[in-house]
Amino acid sequence: MLPAPPAAPIRPVADPAGFCISSLARIRALGLSSQQALGNHSRRAVVITLTDKASDKVSELIEAENEEGLSLRVAVRPGGCSGFSYEMYFDTDVADSDTTATFGAVQVVVDPSSAMLLEGATLDYSDSLQSAGFSIDNPNAQRTCGCGQSFS
Repeated sequence: MLPAPPAAPIRPVADPAGFCISSLARIRALGLSSQQALGNHSRRAVVITLTDKASDKVSELIEAENEEGLSLRVAVRPGGCSGFSYEMYFDTDVADSDTTATFGAVQVVVDPSSAMLLEGATLDYSDSLQSAGFSIDNPNAQRTCGCGQSFS
């Protein structure tokens, strides 16, 4: 059973180019260094890694919020056309049961239920002529929907 969303207001991650999370199951090698892959972590092993581009963009978005102590929470919730969908938002609360990892200036937080579905995933950011936004490469996703925002 997945935990209920936090009672505090959720700040969705957004950027001027438009927020997009899509699964990139076809991309397996993102060229991460061992430091990037491991991150500076606490509370169990790293669940999800951030590429340098993703870390830089999230850091920029957190800075724009102008609030101390914000972390990026990555979660998986029931929903979407394939069974599960990704959620990303800024959060100031970190539970003892959460897994955390730091990539550059960004602390990433994952709840225990989501950790099982995100283990080994990579968050990337791209800004090209065709698209701009975040994408999650999740080795646990057996299939994704056409929009790329949900998986099973």
